[in-house]
Amino acid sequence: MAYLDDRRHIVRDGEKIETGYKGNVPWRVRWRDPVTGKERSRQFSRKVDAERFLTTVEGDVLRGTYIDPNAGKVLFKEYATDWLSTKANLRERSMINVEGRLRNHLMPAFSSRPMSQIRPAEVRSWVAEMAGRRSPATVKAAYHVLAQIMRTAEIDGLIAKTPCVGIKLPREYSKQDMVFLNARQVRKLAETIDSRFRVLIYAAAYTGMRAGELSALRVNRLNLIKGTVDIVESASEIRGKWVLGPTKTGARRSLTLPPFLCEMLSMHIEEYSSEDGMVFTSAQGGPLRHHNFSVRQFADAIVEAKMPEGLRFHDLRHTCVGLLIAQGAHAKEIQERLGHSTIRLTFDRYGHLLPSLDERLRTGLEETYLQATTDPDEVDEEDERDGA
Repeated sequence: MAYLDDRRHIVRDGEKIETGYKGNVPWRVRWRDPVTGKERSRQFSRKVDAERFLTTVEGDVLRGTYIDPNAGKVLFKEYATDWLSTKANLRERSMINVEGRLRNHLMPAFSSRPMSQIRPAEVRSWVAEMAGRRSPATVKAAYHVLAQIMRTAEIDGLIAKTPCVGIKLPREYSKQDMVFLNARQVRKLAETIDSRFRVLIYAAAYTGMRAGELSALRVNRLNLIKGTVDIVESASEIRGKWVLGPTKTGARRSLTLPPFLCEMLSMHIEEYSSEDGMVFTSAQGGPLRHHNFSVRQFADAIVEAKMPEGLRFHDLRHTCVGLLIAQGAHAKEIQERLGHSTIRLTFDRYGHLLPSLDERLRTGLEETYLQATTDPDEVDEEDERDGA
């Protein structure tokens, strides 16, 4: 229950007596915080403002939506710093990215703002300003960090509702077109590059594994008799160090390998054995650092082999999709092989290459109908014999 105190008077023997109060905030609202049980109060210079606040507090307490008015005074920079310290679920690379977005994009805009004063209009304005000088991908990534912070503040009871609602983000576009090689081009590239990395090219193009997954692949993850590979880890470079961690989606998957690739892998492992049990290693026998490999081996090979302009190692993953589609693979099969988190991601990325499923359904329905109506008399005679 909340109460309104008229501090201009005191009550004595049932009568109001003037106190001679000279302050400019004679009205005080008192209430008990339903969470902590402590008494709270706020002063007002006008009675109408005090009554309005009193009604709001009572309504919020009854609805269970009460927010401590003082909680929202916490500055964004203070809350965001505390929020970041609780993100124990982030991998080191992801943590570095989040720290960068906070430092470069969020703190300059919101650091000195009280959490409760950040409004949707302010967020929209910030997104629009960012979109004018940053790529859509950068804007989206920074906004998602802000949205997480504000949503957590809502859960923690600092604000009544996150301001990150109804915000339209700029559409992302591909900075670089995908490059798809055919089987002959894959072979030419593999035969051109240094023999130590020949099987790496084939593995990338025929499994669709990511560069980090190939760099992290261990011999004990291969079963060349059954023709399978278990993809469990991914390698990356963090602050100059080669680090092993989970796959991009955090999930492990198992792929089948074509016989020719099993044979190649067997010979490769025998010729380029690693003390650490890695399948693919650098020219010096150590961990395969993707950046160094791309600059020192891959770049020269694509020029010598006269590959399409702009070819990246990641395009071998796209090439695998092209080879699968040429065989009539379904989007679900491609999703599972590539390790996409959702089939929607597969469609968003490669939908323009996939044959229209609706077209295939229409053709199938037409063929079914034609088969049933090819010779109706013959069908009737067969039905009569079956009935007899």
